Amino acid sequence: MNWIELTDEQQLQQINELSTKEPVVIFKHSTRCSISSMAKSRLEREKAPENTPFYYLDLIKYRNISNKIAADYSVHHESPQILLIKNGECVYEETHNGINMKDIAEQL
Repeated sequence: MNWIELTDEQQLQQINELSTKEPVVIFKHSTRCSISSMAKSRLEREKAPENTPFYYLDLIKYRNISNKIAADYSVHHESPQILLIKNGECVYEETHNGINMKDIAEQL
């Protein structure tokens, strides 16, 4: 898994622009949560779809970005949480034990 770290709010604009050309995945991860660690590990054990950027947000360290994601994409904050962004909109989101690579790939 080649995570792209999400560390700056301005990256959300880049994600929106990129999502007009290809789907983008954002994984919101709490480094303090065992369920979040399990979901991250499960994703990392699977083969990620090719040509799909996967962004990783440490929401403990970057809570402001997590809050902006919730506002910008009209999603309720959860942790862990996976978001699929197409054309600047969240078209799929899943949380906790519902996060798996197979479902992400099907949504692409």
